[in-house]
Order: sequence, then structure tokens, then C-alpha cells
Amino acid sequence: MAHISHSYLQIISTVGAVFLALMVIFLRLKASNRPVTIKKIIIPPLGMASGFVMFVAPQVRVPWLWALIAFLVGWFIFSYPLIRSTKFEVREGQVFARRSKSFIVILFVLLIIRTALHQVIDVYVSIPQSGALFFLLAFGMIVRWRIFMLKQYRSIEASGELNGNPLTPDIPQT
Repeated sequence: MAHISHSYLQIISTVGAVFLALMVIFLRLKASNRPVTIKKIIIPPLGMASGFVMFVAPQVRVPWLWALIAFLVGWFIFSYPLIRSTKFEVREGQVFARRSKSFIVILFVLLIIRTALHQVIDVYVSIPQSGALFFLLAFGMIVRWRIFMLKQYRSIEASGELNGNPLTPDIPQT
């Protein structure tokens, strides 16, 4: 089997991250034209959870403390800008994500930070372990962001604004 050098793997992972970031931006822009549902909020983290299968491979495993730190950095730090830029609005009795110009900027800044961190972390761990740590960081970020979105959606649902049922009905003026 051919051996791929460390620098090529870094280049491939960086190009892959840029490609994925562009895909996320494209998908998010398209998604803002469609109503948000609970299913659309919950499915991405559930799908991403399948990535935990990577930890079956011994070369990917990291110490528990490192894994916890990566998850918590994603949960507390990297999710914050996504939470701040996510707003819902009710149109025609359905919930839509309000487009945010800052969302695209946030994704690119997170990508730049991730790439810079990769350069630092790759000195201390192998490339598969680095991938595992960044997966855990991203998972923590996505889970907290989606929990926030679910709470926001449930709040709108509880207010009675969906399907044209406002909580306080319009009273005709006399």
C-alpha cells in the first residue's frame, strides 16, 4: 500500500474542510427558504453521531480527558456564535430560519480557527487522532446549537403562532 506523506494529508484535510464549509453554507442558504421542522433540527446531530464508529479503530482513540475537553470546547465556545446568529420567524403559519449574513462569516471564521488549531494539534497527536478530536469538537458544537434551535422552535410552537393560530386572537376594532 502506498504511503501518503503527512503534509499531503494536511493539505487534503484542509481542502476537504473548505469544501465541506462551502457545502454547509450552500445548504443553509437553501434551507432558509424551507420551513423548519423538529425532524430537520434533530436529524443532523443524529446522523453525525454515526461518526462515533471511528473510535472502533485503535489509531483514532484519544484519552478520555482530551475527548471531554474537545467536546466541551465545541459545546461552550464554538456553538456560541452559531446560537447568536440563529433566529426563527413565523411566516404563513410555519417556522423559517431567518437568513443571517453573519452566519457565513461565522462559518469561515470557525474554519480558519479550526485550520490554525490543526497546525498546533498535529504536532502532538497523529492525524487520525486529530480528526477524532475535531469530530468531538464539532459534535459538541452541533448538539448544543441544535438543542438551542429545538428549544426556540418549541417556544414558538407553545406560543400558538404556528398554523395561523396566534396565542392572542385579533380583536376586531369597533
